[in-house]
Amino acid sequence: MNNITILGCGSAKPTRTNTPSSQVVEMCDKQFLVDVGEGAQITMRQMGLRTNRLDHIFISHLHGDHCFGLLGLLSTWGMLGRTRSITIHAFHDLQKLLKPLLDYFCQAMDYEVRFHDINPASHEVIYQDRTLTVSSLPLKHRVPCCGFLFEERQRLRHIKKDMIDLYDIPLARIPEIKEEADFVCSDGRVIENQYLTTEPKEPQRYAYCSDTAYNERLIPWIEGVDCLYHEATYTQEQEASAKQYMHSTARQAAQIAKMANVGKLIIGHISARIKDQALSLREAQQVFANTILAQDKTCYQI
Repeated sequence: MNNITILGCGSAKPTRTNTPSSQVVEMCDKQFLVDVGEGAQITMRQMGLRTNRLDHIFISHLHGDHCFGLLGLLSTWGMLGRTRSITIHAFHDLQKLLKPLLDYFCQAMDYEVRFHDINPASHEVIYQDRTLTVSSLPLKHRVPCCGFLFEERQRLRHIKKDMIDLYDIPLARIPEIKEEADFVCSDGRVIENQYLTTEPKEPQRYAYCSDTAYNERLIPWIEGVDCLYHEATYTQEQEASAKQYMHSTARQAAQIAKMANVGKLIIGHISARIKDQALSLREAQQVFANTILAQDKTCYQI
């Protein structure tokens, strides 16, 4: 099952209910950590979240509320005896900033920290394997910043077990049948693929849009995603602040979701100045009904 576990969904100032941005995305039996705000590893421990399938970290931008928890997490993994390498995908300045700290504080680690520089201004594939891809989503913020689009690759068709037995299909032929080939029996009969297989499930897609001003440029890239996480730092009454600090209001996040025809919207990164976050939720739901207010220590299905 593909899901998102919110470790923190607050904005720059931690509150009693929200720590800064961080979440674990689980897709295709893999784990990916997206942003590592202060307190992320504490929440992991409190939730009992196992990270034995986590080999990649994606950092949206270099504001402290999205990366101050990174050094502590890497250090703790070293103390826990991690041996598998970890790859950090981020704007190139992160390596310059983090490498001296790792050299000073984490000299005895038994695993390698690798850095993969990404260009936040470009929409491009930054990670891929045989089951999914991750692409960057250029955002509009005060520093170089991007979101991330997680996409399952098209799955193969499912072969019917009773058809294997009925036509005595050799195991060696099954891979090509899953790729839509017909089957020729020993007596020359051709069994069309549509009778041998069923349609695979539609690939799932998840988009993470962290700090950004209202940005309609995103819409073609996130069109029809199953789930969109979009920052909603301010309410519409604070639209001037949103424009000044290059953030979005809850209504603007919902407008993007509606225009992109997404399955559901999760809003987060709510300003600490908003004492009643239900106001943000109601504002977004007036535009896009299937909106959820993110909560720390909560898991959501994609």
